[in-house]
Amino acid sequence: MPRLTALFTALVLSAMPAIADTPLIILDRTQLPFDLGPGHPANNPARPSNSPNASWNSAGNTANSSSTWENRPSNPANEKRLIITADGSVLGYYATNAGGVLNLFDVNGRRIAYRPAKGTRSLYTIGGEWCGTVDDGRGGEFVLAVTRGCAAGFGR
Repeated sequence: MPRLTALFTALVLSAMPAIADTPLIILDRTQLPFDLGPGHPANNPARPSNSPNASWNSAGNTANSSSTWENRPSNPANEKRLIITADGSVLGYYATNAGGVLNLFDVNGRRIAYRPAKGTRSLYTIGGEWCGTVDDGRGGEFVLAVTRGCAAGFGR
């Protein structure tokens, strides 16, 4: 785990603009430690608590909707929760709902992915496919490491 954190930090710091929020990097699944990949039981998309149908993860839960004030692109608080690329391009923003689910939205407020509140650091598409991991850093900062397919969702 410390090795992955060091890798994330090195990649991000080498390419980050001076002012950044949450960097998004493309990961190589073959380089992930087992405990962060989809093969680990806690990260398995088929696990009920990771399912997009679980009540807190569900698109039907208004806490995950972009029509809720906390999740709207027009909410000024979301300007401080940007998801950026290494070159500083803004892909979207993130918001955490009352249940602790981390939601990732594109710049238009479309929900792209989520991380369940407990039991995993994995990210899942709204269809329930494993799409990456979250490296919780120090001081509340974190890095999103996602597959190419998940990153492409921000550009659709």
